[in-house]
Amino acid sequence: MYFYNMPVVSAKSIYQQVFDTIESLYGKREAGSLAAAYLFDRWHIDRIKLSMNLELAIDDRMLKSDLRKLQQGMPLQHVVGFQEFFGHKFQTNHHALIPRPETEELVEWVIETISDLPSESILKVLDIGTGTGCIPISVDLAYDYLECTGIDISEEALKLAETNAKRLGSACSFQKLDILSNSLEKDTWDIIISNPPYIPESDRSQMHKNVLDFEPGLALFVSNEDPLVFYRTIAQKSSSALKKSGLLFFEIHESYGNEVRKLLSDEGYEDIELRQDINGKDRMLKAVRK
Repeated sequence: MYFYNMPVVSAKSIYQQVFDTIESLYGKREAGSLAAAYLFDRWHIDRIKLSMNLELAIDDRMLKSDLRKLQQGMPLQHVVGFQEFFGHKFQTNHHALIPRPETEELVEWVIETISDLPSESILKVLDIGTGTGCIPISVDLAYDYLECTGIDISEEALKLAETNAKRLGSACSFQKLDILSNSLEKDTWDIIISNPPYIPESDRSQMHKNVLDFEPGLALFVSNEDPLVFYRTIAQKSSSALKKSGLLFFEIHESYGNEVRKLLSDEGYEDIELRQDINGKDRMLKAVRK
């Protein structure tokens, strides 16, 4: 049976095809979750429709193309072209990290904090290593009295961030800047946020193919000899770039919470707060410039 030249197939049939394609890559549990997510993201088949085993008209060529990409280890977000993040759909590609749930928790903390700040004037927010732009765009869309900027060393990532801002109706601006080599404007920012590279090269062998082959190593890895290089550099440059009592937020490697906290203390920051993510791992820090 065909509808508009598209075959009609059952929801469970599609699920099984996806599951069979990726089970060997991810294992049964994760393959099941990914297959269900694929059905929803690509074909709008939720778990109710799946349980009812509804029949749907499907673009067979698109399905086959998707299965080939998934079989190669391509992340689901790159296959369907987006990742849901803080209630917004962000376009994704191999030039920037896929937005992750831990970063949503960081954004939520930033937004909660802003709600407690005086709003008589425009607050200037900077995101360092912006990637898809998910952090500054999500923060910007939460309030109408912010001026948000994202910086990144990658021109391709910045193009993606600009596309996301335009699609989502955000007024965020984006600039190319290498934070390790360039300075920041002094006494300019009310809030600086960063989710910098923090995975030591020694952890590379433990990471999944879909990350190593399809996400930029530049945004992931740091040397084993100096894994805190971005935190130290950003903390030092932010100490003059932040306005008095300005806020610095970091997403961190779960193993480095105390070390980054000490680093911030040594740089003269006050009211340093370390938070865990939903999985109980040290994941976020907030500090105040004197």
